[in-house]
Amino acid sequence: MAITVIVHIENQELVVGEIDEMPNPGDQFIVVKNPRKRDGKDLSYLNEGVTTVLWPMTKINFIELMPTEEEEKIIGFVRE
Repeated sequence: MAITVIVHIENQELVVGEIDEMPNPGDQFIVVKNPRKRDGKDLSYLNEGVTTVLWPMTKINFIELMPTEEEEKIIGFVRE
């Protein structure tokens, strides 16, 4: 099951994409499938048709994990 993430890359715009599994502490690269801007547009620095990109972990500031559909169905605290 793919995990949707927002990758914060050093000195670049945010990248949204999917990863197959969480990176391990010893990994040197992160493999991101279907990389795109947060608004869904293509990244200007990638060639047309690119579907998978490897970024070195040394360039990654942090990674945000987006909730899955199942997690979104869980009802949390609601303030009325």
